[in-house]
Formats: sequence, C-alpha cells, structure tokens
Amino acid sequence: MADNDRRVHSRTALSAKVKVVHERFGEFVFSTRDISDGGVFIVLNDEPFTPEMGDNVTVQVQGLPIPAPVLDMVVVRKTIDGFGLQFDQNDE
Repeated sequence: MADNDRRVHSRTALSAKVKVVHERFGEFVFSTRDISDGGVFIVLNDEPFTPEMGDNVTVQVQGLPIPAPVLDMVVVRKTIDGFGLQFDQNDE
C-alpha cells in the first residue's frame, strides 16, 4: 500500500446496478465500479446527483431473482466521476 493510500479493505471490480435513495434528491439507479468489505464506489455518469460528505443513503442491488436487502450507507468520498459509500456501522 502506498503511503497516501488509506484503504483498509481490498477492492474488487464489480459492475452491478444499484438503486440509491437519498432523502433530498430522491431515487436513482447507478452502476458500481468496485466493492470491498467496507463499501462500494458508485459511477455517476451524467446524473444530477450531488450528495454531501456524510450524507446517508440506502442502497439496494437491482436485477437479482429475489429482492436484495436494503442497506444503509454513508457518503465518504466524492470524485469527478462518482462517489464512495461506506456501509453504515450502525446497520446491524
């Protein structure tokens, strides 16, 4: 790990459709870029979705044969092409 790399969990490339629901902005379907034990990176493309750091969202994987669980997550990173979500530590 590089000195400036603060990752705790290894990331695995994963392209999946997920529904993201934000209290103010509403509901969107995005693609993921990668996932780890700590969270997931969501690719924005051209969607008008601008969450703030620390915002809470719910996330649910789409396209499975049965409904996936709805997970509480927190925005922990923003980049020009998307945002990183961390699994909510209080969601047990």
